[in-house]
Amino acid sequence: MHKSITIQQVAERANVSIMTVSRVLNGSSKVAESTRQRVQEAMQALGYRPNVAARRLASARSYMIGLLYDNPSEGYVSQFLLGALEHSRRKGYHLVVEHCRGDELTAVEQLMALLNESQIDSVILLPPLCDDLALLAALRQRQLPFVRVAPDREPGLSPYVCMDDQRAAYRLTQHLIEKGHQKIGFIKGNPNQGVSRQRYAGYLEAMAHHGLTTPEDWVQQGYFCYRSGMEAAHALLSQQDRPSAVFASNDDMAAAVVAEAHRCGLKVPEQLAVVGFDDTQLATAIWPQLTTIRQPIRQMAQRAVDILADQPELLAEDDHPGHVLAFEVILRGSSTTGA
Repeated sequence: MHKSITIQQVAERANVSIMTVSRVLNGSSKVAESTRQRVQEAMQALGYRPNVAARRLASARSYMIGLLYDNPSEGYVSQFLLGALEHSRRKGYHLVVEHCRGDELTAVEQLMALLNESQIDSVILLPPLCDDLALLAALRQRQLPFVRVAPDREPGLSPYVCMDDQRAAYRLTQHLIEKGHQKIGFIKGNPNQGVSRQRYAGYLEAMAHHGLTTPEDWVQQGYFCYRSGMEAAHALLSQQDRPSAVFASNDDMAAAVVAEAHRCGLKVPEQLAVVGFDDTQLATAIWPQLTTIRQPIRQMAQRAVDILADQPELLAEDDHPGHVLAFEVILRGSSTTGA
C-alpha cells in the first residue's frame, strides 16, 4: 500500500520547520513569499495532500471554497471549474459549486442556502454574479471573503482576476482588417456581463482607428449561447450588403456563425472570415477551426484560489488589487487560409 506523505517530509524537503509548513497550509500572512513558494513546490513534488478533516478540527475554518456561477457559455464554465477544482485540491481545499440560475430563488437566497448546507468560508464569483450588488452586499455583511472574476462594477470592492478584454478585441479586429476586411460584423455578448461592453468597445475602437464604418445592421445582439449566435448570424448573412467577416464575442456564437455560413453555401474563410473569443474546446472541435482570443481561463481560476488560500491579507484591504492576466491571439483556419 502506498505510504502517505507527512507534513514532516514536506518540511524536510523544503528545509523549513513543520510550523512553517502548517502556516502555509493555513494561508498565514506570516510567511515570506519565497518560503511559501518553496513549501508549495515541495508539496507538489512529493504529491502531498493535506488532511482537510484534521485541519478543520485544528481551526475554525472549513477549507471549503464556494464557486457561484450563472453563465450560458458551457465551454467557459467547464474550463474554469476544472481549473478551480484541480487547484483547490492541490491547496488542500474542497470546491463547492452552485449554479445560481435565478429561476425561483435570487442569488442571495441561493447563497444563504449554500452557507447553511456546506459551511463554506470563502467564495469565487463568476460573471455576471460578480456584479450582483445585492449578492456582494450580502457577502460583505456576512464578512465572507470573496474573489471576483472579470467584474465591471466597483473593481476595488474585492480582489479580482481578469484580462484586458477591450485590448484583446481590438487586436482581433485589427487582425481581420490586416487580412483586407473592411466590412466587419459584430455579435455582442450578453448585456448583463461587463466583458460584453468591453469587447464591443475594442471592436469599435479598432474600426474607428482605421477609418472604417460600423453600420447598425452589422452589429447584432447575442447572449453568449449557440442559439443566439445562430440567430445573429442569420440576421447578418441574410443582408444584401453583408459583412465579409464576423467577430462573435465568444466561441459558442462564433461556431454558430460558421454553421450558418455553411448552411448559406458560404466558404469559410474564403467568402466569410469568422473569429471568436475564449479559445474553449469548441474552437478546435469544428471545421475550420476558430481564430480566437485565448483567454487564460484556467489560470484565472487558479489565481482566484491562490488569493483565497494564500493571501488572506489582501481580503482585509480597503482598496483591493486586480490581477490582470495576459491573453493570446490564436490564428486558425476560420480567418486565415492555410492556417
